Amino acid sequence: MNSWLAVSNAQAGSSDEAVIAQVLEILREAAEVEHVATEDPDHLARTLAEHPDVDLVVSMGGDGSLHAVVQALHDAGRLPGTPVGLVPLGTGNDFARTLQLAEDPVDAARDLAAGSVRSIDLVLDSTGTVVVNAAHVGIGAEAAARAEPVKPALGPLAYVLGAISTLFTPSADVRVTIDDRTLSGRVAQVAVGNGRFVGGGGELLPKAVVDDGLMDVAVAFAARLPQRIAYALHLRRGTHPNADFVHYTRATSVRVTGDAVRCTTDGELTDPRSEHGWRMLADGLAMRLPA
Repeated sequence: MNSWLAVSNAQAGSSDEAVIAQVLEILREAAEVEHVATEDPDHLARTLAEHPDVDLVVSMGGDGSLHAVVQALHDAGRLPGTPVGLVPLGTGNDFARTLQLAEDPVDAARDLAAGSVRSIDLVLDSTGTVVVNAAHVGIGAEAAARAEPVKPALGPLAYVLGAISTLFTPSADVRVTIDDRTLSGRVAQVAVGNGRFVGGGGELLPKAVVDDGLMDVAVAFAARLPQRIAYALHLRRGTHPNADFVHYTRATSVRVTGDAVRCTTDGELTDPRSEHGWRMLADGLAMRLPA
């Protein structure tokens, strides 16, 4: 019988714990499953090191949990050799949307148990950080940074206020090299990734395909306020690839240089840097997915 390792967040609430128990019961009908609730990235890395021969690592959580599992496996040199499964338990579950997984975690567990392993692509940035879903620099990352201090008090409203405040800040002056093509100018946002959604269902990269060997790239030259407002409206509808100030394409590598800008990678925010880069690892990740 196959040996699977299921990992969850040790900080999960009681409601999540009840769902996890149901999920584990279903998974154990398909394999021998050991469950570990990990406390932090170091605990996760140790747990994976203690299970070097498992046939599958199942991430039970949201996009951040999946990112942490894939990052730890990448750092250990175990990709794409160790397949990964996902049971979505987060609030956004954006990559699960791209994969068209069931929204209910119990249903997703049933599909996972009956599924099979297939290869999908993985994006790697210039610092060695994996991008499972999407990364973006510019106003989205800046909005998240501005929302951070007031998020405990204002909740989701904090990001809305942060986003509004970025409409009036200068655009970043950058050069964007997409494979062998170079674009330059003042941009509102540069986004790359393998997943379609961010922020709980917003279609940042609406044409992304997880196994085409290419990352999707969107460069928004929205320097003026009217363009920024138009870009925000397009984002809500997923129609920005058709806007005349957005360059939307696919590529194997992307490099952004110029003004120092923040980056959000699978929801995690970085400090401003004057250079960001990403490259595609075709078939870089194996996932057990529904038939």
